Amino acid sequence: MTAIPMFPLGSVHFPYTPLALRVFEPRYLTMIGRLLDEDDPQFGVVLIERGHEVGGGDRRSTVGTMARLVSVTAGAEVLQTVSVGAGRFTVEQWEDDEPYPRAEVTPLPGLVWNDALTPLRTEAEAIVRRTIPRAPEARWDADTELSDDPLAAAWQLAAMAPLGEYDRYALLRSTSVAALLRDVIDLTLEAEILWSAE
Repeated sequence: MTAIPMFPLGSVHFPYTPLALRVFEPRYLTMIGRLLDEDDPQFGVVLIERGHEVGGGDRRSTVGTMARLVSVTAGAEVLQTVSVGAGRFTVEQWEDDEPYPRAEVTPLPGLVWNDALTPLRTEAEAIVRRTIPRAPEARWDADTELSDDPLAAAWQLAAMAPLGEYDRYALLRSTSVAALLRDVIDLTLEAEILWSAE
């Protein structure tokens, strides 16, 4: 099992969704520099569940998403990167954080789309799009266009849903598309009730 480069973040990254990063820490500049020498540059992204990544002492989630690097723009002592989420994985073991965080991971099976889920996906999309404008802190626009690929669109809805990181991490761990879409609906409606009560 080969250790892969890892980028722990304070947010969940989903398959089929973009990830823009402003990279300035020396170890991550080193990591991106080495990735640029590879034919298919990818790194793992996991949620920091507790603590802060800078300075160590953080607790990292065990399920993450591979991020495929698609563009890098150099600035003054900063790299602006854009990646796209690929498959999910489970972390088996963390290696030393020098020169940058690395972990041994096992790929998770990809979820499988079934056309019978189309009405559920349509319902999830309607609820997510309806609630985004009323959410206290939305990361996506309500009119964001979804992929024509229904599986990709299901993951993109999970990313768009105006939820906290704990709920987003629960979505990332879904074992079927049906469970993913049902949880998107349920968690979004629960969140909407909480906003309305404030």
